Amino acid sequence: MNKAVILISVLIVLAAGVLYVRGQQTGGNTSSTPPTPTNAAMVADATGTPSGITGKDVAYYADVSGYYAAPAEAGNYPGVVMIHEWWGLNDTVKEMARNLAKEGYHVLAVDLFNGRVAVDASEARQLTSAMDKERALMNMQAALLFLKDQKATKVAAWGWCFGGGQAMQLSVSDVLLDATVIYYGSLETDNTKLGKIKWPVLGVFGEKDASIPVSAVRDFEKKLDALSVEKEVYVYPGVGHAFANPSGTSFAPKETMDAWEKTVRFLDKHLKI
Repeated sequence: MNKAVILISVLIVLAAGVLYVRGQQTGGNTSSTPPTPTNAAMVADATGTPSGITGKDVAYYADVSGYYAAPAEAGNYPGVVMIHEWWGLNDTVKEMARNLAKEGYHVLAVDLFNGRVAVDASEARQLTSAMDKERALMNMQAALLFLKDQKATKVAAWGWCFGGGQAMQLSVSDVLLDATVIYYGSLETDNTKLGKIKWPVLGVFGEKDASIPVSAVRDFEKKLDALSVEKEVYVYPGVGHAFANPSGTSFAPKETMDAWEKTVRFLDKHLKI
């Protein structure tokens, strides 16, 4: 696909996202309003629909099934444990897994809610509050082992919001990773726990995020610096929590695409041999 076609596709998708957000802000829901763009669909429109990718549900921990996506062509690929938001393992996360697999990765999108997917914030809140933290950690550790069984050369953890916090907890447990990616997730503050991280960390945040304020992000950066942990931290101006989620008025299409590109570049740099 030539650069002109890619640029046009990106502009069309960004325009659709802006129109959608304006419609949400004004309560508009007319027939001219475009359908809600997902993060994954936005990336697919810019890079082409994934081809040569396999995707399937797999059992990886006790009675839990996650979604596994990988290149169909045999080869040496790194792996990513992908951790969903508080909504659960929904179709958008699975599509994101396929799009990352297209970049040359084994991706296991875990399920921390045992098959349940929230339909509203109230149910999502109930699912997260009822979650057994110890079992969730073992779940993610099992996902790491699953990817290694698929011969993943290196493995990272990547999560959004609730999933970003879980990626943080996996990273400070007794496991060895090769990279961690956190999108506006709760940050660990205990220096002893942070000292377990011996690999690069990418953090993506919004300037107007009330739940993960910039002051907390800067403190996190300082602690990583003191521990000599390699890091990339981006705070996007003018956007709030969950800006990479298209389902609400916080969605920021341009920043989402930029964060995706930075994430893929970060993973390629640290995971690909």
